[in-house]
Amino acid sequence: MHGSAEYPTSLHEGVAMISSEAILQVFCGATPRLFYPNPCSNLLTYSHGSITKCKKRSRSNAIRFFRCSNVHTCRQFPTTPSIHRQNFQNRRSYQHLSCKCQTSESVSGLTAEDANDTWVMDNPKQFNTIQDTNHPPNLSDSKDIHKLKKEKDDSTSDTIEDEAWDLLRDSIVNYCGSPIGTIAAKDPTSSSVLNYDQVFIRDFIPSGIAFLLKGEYDIVRSFILHTLQLQSWEKTMDCHSPGQGLMPASFKVRTVPLEGDETATEEVLDPDFGEAAIGRVAPVDSGLWWIILLRAYGKSSGDLSLQERIDVQTGIKMILKLCLADGFDMFPTLLVADGPCMIDRRMGIHGHPLEIQSLFYSALLCAREMLAQEEGSTDLIIALNNRLVALSFHIREYYWIDMKKLNEIYRYKTEEYSYDAVNKFNIYPDQISPWLVEWMPNRAKWADLVADMPFKICYPALEGQEWQIITGSDPKNTPWSYHNGGSWPTLLWQLTVACIKMGRPEIAERAVKIAEERLTKDKWPEYYDTKRARFIGKQSRLFQTWTIAGYLVAKLLLKDPTKAKILMNDEDSELVNAFSCMTTSNPRKKRGPKSSQKTYIV
Repeated sequence: MHGSAEYPTSLHEGVAMISSEAILQVFCGATPRLFYPNPCSNLLTYSHGSITKCKKRSRSNAIRFFRCSNVHTCRQFPTTPSIHRQNFQNRRSYQHLSCKCQTSESVSGLTAEDANDTWVMDNPKQFNTIQDTNHPPNLSDSKDIHKLKKEKDDSTSDTIEDEAWDLLRDSIVNYCGSPIGTIAAKDPTSSSVLNYDQVFIRDFIPSGIAFLLKGEYDIVRSFILHTLQLQSWEKTMDCHSPGQGLMPASFKVRTVPLEGDETATEEVLDPDFGEAAIGRVAPVDSGLWWIILLRAYGKSSGDLSLQERIDVQTGIKMILKLCLADGFDMFPTLLVADGPCMIDRRMGIHGHPLEIQSLFYSALLCAREMLAQEEGSTDLIIALNNRLVALSFHIREYYWIDMKKLNEIYRYKTEEYSYDAVNKFNIYPDQISPWLVEWMPNRAKWADLVADMPFKICYPALEGQEWQIITGSDPKNTPWSYHNGGSWPTLLWQLTVACIKMGRPEIAERAVKIAEERLTKDKWPEYYDTKRARFIGKQSRLFQTWTIAGYLVAKLLLKDPTKAKILMNDEDSELVNAFSCMTTSNPRKKRGPKSSQKTYIV
């Protein structure tokens, strides 16, 4: 959402950056709502502001010994063998290639354009038909035709999955001889690396979830513990240090000469808090994603000892204190500067974009579940509960827009001063964009939000003078490209979780099938351009790791939807009661609990 420091200054800004679940409401017409063991407990000891180092002798070209400055026990995880892309391609048999070719020539299904209206009108499970005009099968029953096509589709899908897993494992970064994360992209055709050879916390989330769903827990555990050690790394921007509790955007494993010994080298983790990033912006979302992945690890592996460790509990508290700190902001939402999230360039999102608020809400629920109930945590838990109630009310009340709400805004009176004002944020009716009046859905918007490749990062794109002013005529963020209305396949996994939660997995299944038709042929791009996502992004990286991982997570969850529970939070009855109290209370009275028995202060 292109937000402002208050309520979005225009309705364009109010709906442009919407989360996966919010978009799902548009698809299925649902009632608006929010997102809701191999333990190794002695692997690391906690020490803020320090790096883990591993030394190795260069003469023998092999690691002789490890000495990590903060490691008591340096457990050796089973190192995943490096799988080279050339070897992978050699393993592909000619039979597989010819089968894919034959399938593409002889079998044709519905395109996104053809199926758009059908998808709205008919049962979503009845889309795919076969028109094999060159070699029609000798089958009398249409069910046999569908069965034949399904078998071919499943075979192609399995081949794509195998390739995706090989590529994902090939992107693994090792540290101290153990896997610690995955790099952002590994494109053998590009000589420009920039920072795509680093491990990004945000980018690793779908990779980590994919490994968890496969039962490969060690790499996720290692990632969580090592990024925790980087949490308070003392780096500065123009002599100014980042806030305590801030998680880095990314880190890189560097091999440097050992001081005083020319025959040895050491590995160090070099974090980036934004001081080297484009725009020099600190990441708001890294710590929130870290909390969500920590909970997912415990839910998936059954190893709760990790989240119960003192150093991990301290890390959670530091993130919460940073996010819950009082300031000049008057709203329960999280104030975000332009650029310090997935949209890391100027796009006019300064304020309270819905993407971050949904992530914030989910991270607060996860932290509330994991925080140890101890005397030192009492005040923090109270503040967390209060924020959850206020945040839930604020987003449901002021972020959701439908035709009824839009018509209310259209009739707003302005310059209202009082506690009873209806137009609390002084929105001018003339700010309603003409496109929104025509676009506001009363049915699915598949062709706009998915089309030829899932999934639009925002809708609509900034164009014309608005694009020039807000982005500074950014050549990478031209309309319907990159962060400006581009399509990002990695969002498949978030769409899939939302669909499963809402009981509509067929929507995700269709989106995944569309993606499968192009991802491997297009070499797993970072993003797609044009309004219908027909072209690979003009500056898109190939073999983008979170594109690969997002696809794999979507496939794994659709095979076993019960596994999505590691990414879902059940609504707490006490929070629901507190929220109900707020919505039913008289707006002229001071908002708060109706009785002293309530545990929340609002």
